Amino acid sequence: MKQLSVHEQLEDFTVIFAKEQTQGKGQLGTEWKANKGENLTFSVFYNSSFLALDKQFYLNCAVSVAVFNVLQKLCLPQLYIKWPNDILSGNKKVSGILIENIVRSTTEKHSIIGIGLNVNQVAFDESFRASSLQQILGKYFNLEELLVTLVVELKRQLQKLSNLDFNELYESYQAYLFRKNKPSTFKNAEGVMFSGFIKSVTPEGKLQVILEDEVIKEFRLKEVKLMY
Repeated sequence: MKQLSVHEQLEDFTVIFAKEQTQGKGQLGTEWKANKGENLTFSVFYNSSFLALDKQFYLNCAVSVAVFNVLQKLCLPQLYIKWPNDILSGNKKVSGILIENIVRSTTEKHSIIGIGLNVNQVAFDESFRASSLQQILGKYFNLEELLVTLVVELKRQLQKLSNLDFNELYESYQAYLFRKNKPSTFKNAEGVMFSGFIKSVTPEGKLQVILEDEVIKEFRLKEVKLMY
């Protein structure tokens, strides 16, 4: 998608769907593994020029909520959004999202929305703590039909973003947040474990954790990892 955007004038919501992904990327350089032909791995081109730098997290909210809504309609149980943008069923990861921005000038900015969704794969490496729609629901899904459903819902949520309906997207994201208000264990950048309660995620995308003595501390993505 990046290469295409350099050489061509891409339309909004141009979609590239890969039947096989050999170098899948996740947050902080992690790897997204997916068996050939069994899952959804796709990217969506989106013109985000209207979105100010301090509003970038709302794009993350819109995409996360879109994927969440589709999976909820499929009756996937115990759905959550794990900060910043993984979708879990119970405590198993079923979807991951990675958004990359391309800035061409002060007035032209595009986002490449990458989404990985475990669909028909039934065997996973235990270290990934992952699952799929077929493993959970016990039935096979048509990938292309599911892709269309996801893109339609993505357009619906991103329309709210372009209408600057930030509050609705933000509140939905907060409502689905994994481990919110529950005692949880975290690991900081130095590898030190500590306990706390997830209070919320700020509009800038920082995780707010209530520590001992009701102290609230905010963490960026690289500064803390939720252990679960």
